[in-house]
Amino acid sequence: MRLNISDSVIVITGASSGIGRATAMKAAEQNGTVVLAARQADVLHEVARECEQIGGRALPMKTDVTDEEQVRQLARRAIETYGRIDAWVNDAAVTMLSRFEDAPADAFRRVIETNFFGYVHGARAVLPYFHRQGHGVLVNVGSVVGKVAAPYASAYVASKFAITGFSESLRMELRDTPDIHVCTILPATIDTPLFQHAANYSGKVVQAMPPVYAPEDVAEAILHTIHHPKREVTVGNARRMIAMRNLVPPLAERMVAKKVERRHFQAGPGTNSPGNLFEPMPEFDTVHGGWLEPRQSHRKVAWTAGTLALLAGIGAALYLSSSRRPTSRLRETTSALPDLEP
Repeated sequence: MRLNISDSVIVITGASSGIGRATAMKAAEQNGTVVLAARQADVLHEVARECEQIGGRALPMKTDVTDEEQVRQLARRAIETYGRIDAWVNDAAVTMLSRFEDAPADAFRRVIETNFFGYVHGARAVLPYFHRQGHGVLVNVGSVVGKVAAPYASAYVASKFAITGFSESLRMELRDTPDIHVCTILPATIDTPLFQHAANYSGKVVQAMPPVYAPEDVAEAILHTIHHPKREVTVGNARRMIAMRNLVPPLAERMVAKKVERRHFQAGPGTNSPGNLFEPMPEFDTVHGGWLEPRQSHRKVAWTAGTLALLAGIGAALYLSSSRRPTSRLRETTSALPDLEP
C-alpha cells in the first residue's frame, strides 16, 4: 500500500528544529497532515502555524520522548484528532562530544535514553495502531554513524548503532504484515543545529565535519520513503562511507579517526556544557545550523568502482602487513589518495 503525502497523517518527533522541522515543512508543502512533537510548546505552535500557512494541517504536542507515557499520549491524541496514523517519524535526537572517559555518566545515559529509548517508545506507541489499521510506515532517522563509528561520540554512535539493529529486528518480526514497514534513514553530516545543541566535554569547540548536506535533502528522503518504503536509505556521502567501512575496516577506522581529530573541532579551548540534553535551547530552534558552505547543498562527489577497488586493495595490503609496519604503511598509502572526507 502506497501512501500519498497529501492524504497522510504523519507524526514527527524532534519537530522543533533540524531534520524534523524540515520534514514537517516539506510534508505541509504537499498538503499533508503533521502531528508535531518536541519539548517546547511555543516553538511547536510556531512550526504548526508555518505548516498551515503553506497548505498543511498541523497539531502541536509537547512531548519528551524519554517519557514513555507522554509518547503514548502523543499517539492517542493523533488518533483522537485524525482517526489514524499513516506514518511515524522517529527523529528526536541529542548528541555529546567527549572522550568516553571524560563523559559524565548521566549525560551518556541521557543520549541513549533520548536517541534509542525515544525510538523504542515511539514504536511501542504506534505499532498497535498500525496493526489495527493494517498498514503504516515507521521511519527511524538514524545516521551514517549507525554503520561507521567515530571517536569522541561514543554515546551517540552507540545509540545510532542500536537504532539500526532495532529497525532490522522489527522488520524481521513484521515480515508477515507486508503493509507495515520499518525504514531506516542514514544521513551523513547535515546542516542542522545539532552541533550548537551538543553537550560538549571534549575541551574543544565543536563544528560540523564536512562535507555538510542540507536538511531538506533528508526531509525529501523521508517523505519519499513514506511513499515508497525501503529498508534503508542513505543521504549525502553515507553510502560511500559505509562501503569503505565494509571493504576496508582497518583503513576506514584510521581515516575517520584522523578526520574527526582534524575537522570536527575548531582551534582554541572549549567550555564544558550539557547542551540541550536535559533542557531545550530555544535560541537554536531552526532548520539550519549555518554549517553549509556556499554552493555545497547539492554537491555531488562521485566515487567510481575503480576507487572502491583501489581502497579494497589498499585495505587488504594494510591488514596483511599491519604486524610489520602499520604506521609507515598508512602514511605511505594515504598520502597518495585525495582528501577523502567522511
